[in-house]
Amino acid sequence: MTLRVTNTLSGEKEPFEPADPESVLLYVCGLTVSAPAHLGHARLWVHADVMDRWLSARGYDVRHVENFTDVNEKIVAQIGADERGDSEDAVARTFIRETVRDMRSLNLKRAEVYPRVSEHVPEIIDLVETLIEKGYAYESSGSVYFDVTEFEEYGKLSNQNTEELQGQGDPDERAEKRHPADFALWKAGAVPPEDLTNHRPADADSIDESSGETWNSPWGEGRPGWHIECSAMSMATLGETLDIHVAGQDIAFPHNENEIAQSEAATGETFARYWLHVRLLETDDEKMSSSLGNYATVDEAVADLGANVVRTFLLSASYSQRQTYSDATIEEAADRWERLERAHERAIAAIDGPDARAKVEDGELRETVTDAQEAFETAMDDDFNTRAALSALSEMATALNAHLDANEVYDYRGLKAAIEAFEELGGEVLGLVFGGSGADGEANGDGTVHLADELVELVLDVRESERAAGNYERADDLRADLEALGVTIEDTDDGPRFDVGDVR
Repeated sequence: MTLRVTNTLSGEKEPFEPADPESVLLYVCGLTVSAPAHLGHARLWVHADVMDRWLSARGYDVRHVENFTDVNEKIVAQIGADERGDSEDAVARTFIRETVRDMRSLNLKRAEVYPRVSEHVPEIIDLVETLIEKGYAYESSGSVYFDVTEFEEYGKLSNQNTEELQGQGDPDERAEKRHPADFALWKAGAVPPEDLTNHRPADADSIDESSGETWNSPWGEGRPGWHIECSAMSMATLGETLDIHVAGQDIAFPHNENEIAQSEAATGETFARYWLHVRLLETDDEKMSSSLGNYATVDEAVADLGANVVRTFLLSASYSQRQTYSDATIEEAADRWERLERAHERAIAAIDGPDARAKVEDGELRETVTDAQEAFETAMDDDFNTRAALSALSEMATALNAHLDANEVYDYRGLKAAIEAFEELGGEVLGLVFGGSGADGEANGDGTVHLADELVELVLDVRESERAAGNYERADDLRADLEALGVTIEDTDDGPRFDVGDVR
């Protein structure tokens, strides 16, 4: 069966055909690292992760890139708040560390790379210069704006009419623009204090006009606009045309629309062949959002429920379906995961026991396993329908339990086929962890690696304190102790980085 995906650009479900029949270029609009990650963010992560896994299972070489936005007024607003950091960079680093920890705890495959805005400012400036040279952008008072009237196809993703658009940006910014809908590619100066008002925590220190990083440019000191970042980072890592661009539904306009305009204006090439938008997670008919305060953090959810329940919940609705977070939906997911896990455990105990026989054949069990595999593959080829894929695994669990309950001796080959289907489809594709260990040793269902990361960070903090005090021998001993436990440490200019391997 051909994989079909719902392309926001056309509004249709289309056969998926990458530019290169052997590889897929997959870009995910990542997190603005200004607050702890919540389950709404995790919904995007997990579905993008499963897209990657299914495409890989179908034989594609998947190049998956997901960015961190580490330059943003929301980050500046957190300076000095809750000991997050005393600079924009420090705050961003704190939240990136926590975000990566949360990703690992959810058993996400690692992306090829996680580019950051702060390391791609030269590419951003080059792209802005190209747009000015081609007549699509103009400088005004040290800022640079994209002229939406010059790009004939502006609005094609979100079906917007340029003449009917409301202005983008604050009132002062609009006074600098030729058209109200023009958007900033480069902003002069630092973040004005008035731009921080809506994002500033009550416990934060006062902030002055110098807050936030600035960079030198042909138009003076300033900062990148939000939209130009993803265009520059995706083209720097994956080239001018993406196969799949994944993003949250809430940023289709203006962010993704603006990405298309500036990218295609600069290159003359299609920016992304397929746009897949993940619907937002809701609570009480509102989107789960940091700004609304109606969220459950990934950290809390994994600690309370375990990674397998969280993933099962998030995959219980396909990426394009509405999903609600509530006690009832979480309980349903916990029950579903328990049924799958229990069936797998019973099958393992039976096949490794004395009563699994070569000459026993349960045709109904074998047929159900085959049907479940086919139903799973059909579901995933139908726009990554994870809800139906989970249902196929549930059917297999029911057949397994019926076989084990009805017999005193068991069908060895039937059990083996079912176990392999659980581990290949539920494990390698859906990212669930059967048997207590992650597919790549990245996470356990009980959050063990999540806890290990936190413990390593504590030890590294102590090591840094020892080094700062000149106790280098003690610091070296701590490093040696960690490496003996399977923790790889790399000292960089930005501080120590580590990888938790087979920690025992």
